Amino acid sequence: MSVNLKAPMNNELYAIPGITLGVTEAEIKYKARKDLLVISIDSGAVVSGVFTKNQFTAAPVIVAKEHLKTSGGIRALIVNTGSANAGTGDDGIKNAKNVCELVAAELTINVTDILPFSTGVIMTHLPMSKISQGIPRAVKNLKSDNWLSAAESIMTTDTLAKATSMKITIDGAEVNITGICKGSGMIQPNMATMLGFIGTNANITQEILDELIIEVTDSSFNCITVDGDTSTNDSFIIIATNQSKHQMINSKNESYYLFKDALLAVAKSLAQSIIRDGEGATKFITINVYGGKDKGECLSVAKSIANSPLVKTAFFASDPNLGRILAAIGNSPIELIDIKLIDVFLNQVQFAKKGSLAENYEESMGVSEMKKSEITLEVYLGRGKSTATVWTTDFSYDYVKINAEYRS
Repeated sequence: MSVNLKAPMNNELYAIPGITLGVTEAEIKYKARKDLLVISIDSGAVVSGVFTKNQFTAAPVIVAKEHLKTSGGIRALIVNTGSANAGTGDDGIKNAKNVCELVAAELTINVTDILPFSTGVIMTHLPMSKISQGIPRAVKNLKSDNWLSAAESIMTTDTLAKATSMKITIDGAEVNITGICKGSGMIQPNMATMLGFIGTNANITQEILDELIIEVTDSSFNCITVDGDTSTNDSFIIIATNQSKHQMINSKNESYYLFKDALLAVAKSLAQSIIRDGEGATKFITINVYGGKDKGECLSVAKSIANSPLVKTAFFASDPNLGRILAAIGNSPIELIDIKLIDVFLNQVQFAKKGSLAENYEESMGVSEMKKSEITLEVYLGRGKSTATVWTTDFSYDYVKINAEYRS
C-alpha cells in the first residue's frame, strides 16, 4: 500500500557519467530477490555523506565514516539488505571491513576507498559466505543504466522502489542528477533517511559539497517521520563525478544555487516517497508550521503533531477529533506558547482560532477533509517569522501488522 506513489521507470532515470551500478541476488534473507548492490565510481569524483545520530550506530556506518575521513577518494559503495549488521560488536566491524576487502579485490582499488551500507534486521550478523559469492556477480553486472535495479535491491518493507531524476543546464553544459532511497518504517531521520544515494556529474569541490549536503538534508530527509524512530543505519550519500563541462562550483555563486535547487528537488522527492510508502500508510500528511521564533521551534511543533499516535490514528479513521492536534502542539518542547495566538487549518478549513474552536467550523467539514488521501495541516504560532514543513503518515492496522511480523 502506498499513497499516490508510482513505481519509477528505468527510462526516466538518467545515467550519471562516472557511475556504474551492479546488482545481484545473494539470498541474504530471501530467495529470488535482489539484495546486494555495488556502485562503482570513477576516480576524480567527490563524495560526501551524513549518517545517523542514533548512538547504537551500526557497524557499516562506523566503517563508512572512518573511510570518508581517511580515503584519498571514494571509488565504490557496497549495500546489502537482509541484515543491518547493527548490535553485532567487534565481529560486525570485522565483517563490514571484510566486505570492503572483497569489493576492493574485485575492482582493484584500496579498501579505504569503499563505503559499506547495510539494512534489515538489527542484531543479525552478515552471512559472509553469501555476500562473498554475490559480490563478483554484482561487479559483473555493473552498468550505467542500472538505477532502477539498484533501487529495487535496497528495499526492505518498501512496497515500491524509490528513484527520481532531473536534468539541468549549467554554463551551457548538461548536468544529470539521479537518486534512489529506501525506507518505510523506523523513520524519523536525525540526519538523513534510512538509505539514500544521489549521483550527479556536476563539477563541485569537496568543501562545497560537504556544506551543501547538510543544507539539503535539513530541508528534505530531516523533515520526514513515519513513527518517530531513528534507525541505527541511516545514511545519505551524494556522489559528484566532476565529469560535466561546466566550470567548477567552488563558491556560492549563481551556478551553486542553480545546482542546489535541483539537488534539493531530487532529495525532497525521494524523502516524500518514503512517506508515501510509509508502512501501512493511507494518508500523506503535510504539516506546515508558521510564526515560530526560529526554524527549530517550528520543527519541534510539527514533529510533536506528526509523531502523536493519537493524531495519526485519528487521521487513519478520518475522525475529526482535532483536539488531539492542539494537545500535541501543547506537548511540544518549546516553552511559553501563548495558546490564545494559535490558529490551525485542516486543508483550507479553519477549526481552531485563537486557541479555541473556530465559530464557523462544523464537524462534517472536518470529516470531509480527513477522508482525503492528501492532507495539509497549517499551524500558526504567532511567535515570530520562521517556518518549517514536516511530512508524515497516518497509523493504520497494517502498520502494527507489518512490524509485528517483521522477522517472519
